[in-house]
Amino acid sequence: MSVNKAILIGNLGRDPELRYLPSGQAVASFGLATSDTYNDRAGQRQERTDWHNIVVFGKQAELCAQYLKKGRQVYVEGRISTREYEAKDGSGKRYRTEVVAQRIQFLGGRRGEQEEPVEAGAAGAATAAGADINPPLDDEDIPF
Repeated sequence: MSVNKAILIGNLGRDPELRYLPSGQAVASFGLATSDTYNDRAGQRQERTDWHNIVVFGKQAELCAQYLKKGRQVYVEGRISTREYEAKDGSGKRYRTEVVAQRIQFLGGRRGEQEEPVEAGAAGAATAAGADINPPLDDEDIPF
């Protein structure tokens, strides 16, 4: 048995980039920042930020491109994937590790801003298309 699951809550570092595969399927990608605070050996409070590459497919990709902007807080659930590609300059193979999102939930606005929920029409469209954008959470679903 094996498990490949990533759960992240963080802020977008840039607006999602939307493109379409030759098959016509939508793909959105964006960077997500997660921060952790800790006390160093001297007792000083430190903050460390990690950046995660997020990839979303289908209707969820289109909704992310439409409603998410730099700084917006989101919940991402998906699997970790590493892909290999050839460098454009021909210098060899490159690797990129990313989280392929299976579930995205839009949370509050940018840091310090009032929360701005996604319009009901967008959530309804997501549900009708089978995407899981803003499902209700109960205490057992919260990952901490």
